[in-house]
Amino acid sequence: MSSSFFIKKNANPKLTKKGKSTSAPKRKGEDGKTNKAKSKKYNEEISSDSEAESSTLLKKRQANEEIVYEETPQEKKLRLAKLYLEQLKEEEKNKAEDESFETDLIAGRLQEEVLEQKGKLQRLVAKDIIAPEASEIRVLRGHKLPITCLVIAPDDKCIFSAAKDCSIIKWDVESGRKLHTIHGGRKGTEERHVGHTAHILCMTISSDGKYLATGDMNKLIMIWEADTCKHLYKFVGHKGPLSGLSFRRGTHDLYSASHDRSVKVWNVDEKAYVETLFGHQDAITGLDSLSRERCVTAGGRDGTVRVWKIAEESQLVFHGHEGSIDCIQLINEEHMITGADDGSVSLWSVNKKKPLCTVKQAHGCHGDLGLEQPHWVASVAALQNSDTVASGASGCESPLHELFTISDHFKILLSLNPLRISFKMSYLFA
Repeated sequence: MSSSFFIKKNANPKLTKKGKSTSAPKRKGEDGKTNKAKSKKYNEEISSDSEAESSTLLKKRQANEEIVYEETPQEKKLRLAKLYLEQLKEEEKNKAEDESFETDLIAGRLQEEVLEQKGKLQRLVAKDIIAPEASEIRVLRGHKLPITCLVIAPDDKCIFSAAKDCSIIKWDVESGRKLHTIHGGRKGTEERHVGHTAHILCMTISSDGKYLATGDMNKLIMIWEADTCKHLYKFVGHKGPLSGLSFRRGTHDLYSASHDRSVKVWNVDEKAYVETLFGHQDAITGLDSLSRERCVTAGGRDGTVRVWKIAEESQLVFHGHEGSIDCIQLINEEHMITGADDGSVSLWSVNKKKPLCTVKQAHGCHGDLGLEQPHWVASVAALQNSDTVASGASGCESPLHELFTISDHFKILLSLNPLRISFKMSYLFA
């Protein structure tokens, strides 16, 4: 049974002539109440879904606020001030360590220089020396006749070699290539040829690498510009073949020795002869010098070693070897090493008239049984201000080279490593 009380869900309200609804008017606030209820429902649903997350964020926010507001402005200033002071302290500490390190380096360097000037500096390097492998040996070829002398430039970048073919070759150490060749001239062309026309016997280079000096059989000393190999001038004065040349370290003072038994002093900058020193009774066979105004010489068959004190105009005479003393080299200002044709190598001090130590038959002997003869020591070399020296001898089948270490405060010479180089210079054996 139908009744007007029941209204269809989709029924539209009747309109009056003026278009107004004929249904009963709604009470104020009914629709607003419904909307508020729905909004509240939605808010409650959002709040319940993010309740755990909001709780966690709230706790973190509160914790951060507690951390931030734990420190007062005064405490923050104090903390930053302490941090700044710590940084300054660390910087000053590092600076002090650097300054101390630099001071130690400078002090060590000055001490080395003082010891070097006194001739007492000794660097212990022998323990670190090892024999080279065959693959590490480089052979440089260029001269037509036997090489008589060579020097290494102070910067270790170049080598100058001279030979009996009267030529001089400048080599590059790194690549092994020729940088410059000064060709020798023929006998009788001395007036027009720039260079040597006789066997070159000795050479030296100044400590700054500026000048190269060479001496020959014709009693001439040639001065060259080391960088360009340009000939500058020549010194004449010796009456016999040149046997030794040496620049005083740190200067351009040149010392020369000759078979005429004299030592001459020259000033290369001034192109001038200075003086002549006499004393040896036979041909001088070797000469060397370091920083002091003095040089040392080997007197060959007069059996003496001499120290020439040029400023004091005096000389010291030493005796030791039984045979001809043929080569000499300074280790430092106080010690030197010599080699002789009796096969011995001797260590000397300028404060002792006799050798501190002598190694006899340093390179062994050759010859038939019962007729053995020691190998003649033809050259010696020293790693300056160190405990290492070397000697070279002429063998029957191959050149002989030997290294020695100096021990017990310059009292003992010990064989460090005997070396043998094959005749063709292709291999080295230790």
